Amino acid sequence: MLVRDSNGNELNHGDSIQVIKDLKVKGSSDVFKRGATFKGIRLTDNEEEIECGQGRNTIVLKTCFLKKS
Repeated sequence: MLVRDSNGNELNHGDSIQVIKDLKVKGSSDVFKRGATFKGIRLTDNEEEIECGQGRNTIVLKTCFLKKS
């Protein structure tokens, strides 16, 4: 399975990504601002989603809102 970011770059386990748009977190009052960086991503079974950790929490992000950093 080939997972690509919004620019068409291939994403792999352990890569670092940046958010390209302000994103509201569903079920929370948190907002990820544009430019927020996440390290050590994990790929899922769906090629349009990735998992990343923020502190103790694990969140799932759509690849159309990310770019490889």
